[in-house]
Order: sequence, then structure tokens, then C-alpha cells
Amino acid sequence: MKKTHIFLFCISLFFLSHLSGFAQKKDTLKVTKPYSIRFGIDLSKPLTSLIDNDKNGFEITADFRFKNRYYIASEIGYTNKTTAEDYINFTSKGSYIKLGVNYNAYNNWLDMNNEIYVGIRYGFSSFNQTLNSYTINQHGNYFDENINNTPIEYDNLSAHWVELLLGVKVETFKNLFLGASVSFNNLINSNDPDNFENLYIPGFNKRYLNKSGAGFNYTVSYQIPLYKKVK
Repeated sequence: MKKTHIFLFCISLFFLSHLSGFAQKKDTLKVTKPYSIRFGIDLSKPLTSLIDNDKNGFEITADFRFKNRYYIASEIGYTNKTTAEDYINFTSKGSYIKLGVNYNAYNNWLDMNNEIYVGIRYGFSSFNQTLNSYTINQHGNYFDENINNTPIEYDNLSAHWVELLLGVKVETFKNLFLGASVSFNNLINSNDPDNFENLYIPGFNKRYLNKSGAGFNYTVSYQIPLYKKVK
């Protein structure tokens, strides 16, 4: 009987030691994710200025992961664009800021840190408009076109809007990301000058159907890890 007890005791120690080892291994396999701040620039703005001499500007991006799939995100930029249409030529110049949240819908594999995200932003722009020239509307073709080339400046303009974003970010090298996104904007308010509508708003871009807009960007960004948490 004594030998039987000793045998059972040894078997119990064997299983306990293996269960303990298994628990330790399981703990070591816990997945941790970096919580970091990431800064970047929009490459589409300088590339567009190389092709289109009537538009130049820049945009700086930043985001911070505050939960496993959620990021606080922001964009700050400046735009100077001249628009030439059939009967009007004007220049929009000013700065903007966007602030909101991204949700990463992509389920990363172990040690991956990529994103397929949806986001929402509140946008605000402070800008000036210069009406460079315009054609005075007149009936018939009897008289020559009457074009006014005297610039008219409108200062201290502003606009507010919300936008929905769809985008991706891919970690190409350690902590270095390439990204792209498209946005769909809806204007909340714009203080238009008398007799002239803000047809183009920095950060919001061109107005369609009075309140709609769209945009896109291509970004390169660098991540600065702050700490890690278990997924």
C-alpha cells in the first residue's frame, strides 16, 4: 500500500510539473501590441504641386493608439490653390485642422501592425479668397464679353465640416508605414462672402452640390513606440 501511495504521489508531481510548464508557456505566448504615437506627411500634396502649378500645400498627420483597435487621429495642413473655370478665376489660401478617431477593422497576425480602417473627422478651416477675374453675365451675343480683372479679396473666412474616411496603413519596414485613404465630406457651415460662394475650401476641397466634397491622401509615417499592452 505504501508503494502504491508513493507511485501515485510521483505521478501527481509529474502531471503538476507539466501543467505548470504548460501554463508558463501559455503566458509567454500572450500577444502584446505596441501603443505608440505616429507622425507622417501626405505625399500627394507635394506631388500634385509638381504637376499642377496652380496648387501647392502640405499636410502633417498624427495618430495615437489608445485601445487595441482605436486610434485618435489628426491632420493639419495648408493649401494655396487657384481655380480657373469658364466665367471665374479665384485663389483659395489658408490652413485647416481635422480631428477624430480611426477604427482598425483588420485582424492582424502575430507581430503584424497593419490597418484597414474607417474613421470620422471634424474639420475646421480658416482661409482667404481672392476673386482674380470674372465675366459679367449678359444676355445675347451682340456685345463682347465684359471681363473684370480687378482682384477682390475676402479675408477671415472659415468653414466647418465632418468627413468619413476609408484607408489602409501597411508597415513596410520596422516602424515605417505607407498609407492611403479616401474621404467623403459634408459641410456644416461656411461663411461665404457677399455675392461670392466659397467654391473651394482648404482641407475640404471642391464643393459639390453645395455641401458635399471628397479627398484622398498618400502618406508615409513613422511610429514611435511608447509601451506595450497585452492584446
